[in-house]
Amino acid sequence: MSEKETIVVIGAGVIGLSTALCLQEQLTPSQQILLVARDWPNTISVNYASPWAGAHYRPVPGTSPQALREEKQARRTYQHFKTMIQEPGSGVKSVEGLEHLENPPAEYFDKQAIGNSYAHLDGFRQLRKDELPGSVTWGVRYNTFVVNSPVYCAYMLRRFVLKGGQTKEYTLANPQEAFYLAPNVRTVVNCSGVGFGDPKSFIIRGQTCLVRNPCNVTLTRQNSDGSWSFCIPRPLEGGTIIGGTKQPHNWDPNPSLETREKLLREASKWFPFTPESGGKFDVVRDIVGRRPAREDGLRIEAERLDGGRTIVHGYGAAGRGYEISWGVAEDVVKLVKENGLLKERARL
Repeated sequence: MSEKETIVVIGAGVIGLSTALCLQEQLTPSQQILLVARDWPNTISVNYASPWAGAHYRPVPGTSPQALREEKQARRTYQHFKTMIQEPGSGVKSVEGLEHLENPPAEYFDKQAIGNSYAHLDGFRQLRKDELPGSVTWGVRYNTFVVNSPVYCAYMLRRFVLKGGQTKEYTLANPQEAFYLAPNVRTVVNCSGVGFGDPKSFIIRGQTCLVRNPCNVTLTRQNSDGSWSFCIPRPLEGGTIIGGTKQPHNWDPNPSLETREKLLREASKWFPFTPESGGKFDVVRDIVGRRPAREDGLRIEAERLDGGRTIVHGYGAAGRGYEISWGVAEDVVKLVKENGLLKERARL
């Protein structure tokens, strides 16, 4: 019997785990997957952003090619999350989503952009003026999903392993090194987050605060000065994430007490916590993570190397990793198939 071909997937963040699972569904009987990563759902690192995420599904309207591409990926992820809520241990839950904007950017007045971004959402409607609080001038509600990110990552990893996937903890210096981590590797899928020395890649520092206070909706608020804040309940009694900041190229790993106080001050004014909270917060921890971003958006591209080897890239999701994760995974797997690296579905 000939030796199985191994496809190596780099990265165990939400994009890497989603891609490994999606690829596993299309695997041929003569192939297997090795998931290689430096960080895993049980590790804590400021550079491993996925377990730090809020996370929730929230549309981002836009008309650029990148925005339109991400919107297609987001729609497919929304449908995937509908199936995930049937799995109690996934850490995904359906909740009401609200958005209140005081000074909306131009794209929020573009009917086509709003239609592209929001029309697929169950229960979507624009809020009437009498439903908008205070100085809010634009608002919507819809049915959406919140994710307990550490639970969801662990759930996906468990599914991958139980379905026959192999794992290896390893710090790669170059994606080409992955070809030597198992016998008979022709294909490497690079879901490494920031890539390996890609000059277009950069990090976005984010700080949020995890509190024990319960909240039944996810609410995103834009203030008149253009700043944003949000509350995201984590399913399975995981508390509530209060956020947040976006600081490109900021490498400070330390949480700022001043930032925490500002986040909680805004939250106490706007967010619908239960009455027993009394406007005070029971803080679990401050969270700092580095989102792996990239100019022009995600790199989804096949790179042919000598010797019949191929690297398929899928990295640079920035702050939208969860919202577009399954759509990105499907696009990466489609690219793997288009390059002749998968030729048949697995036999049952």
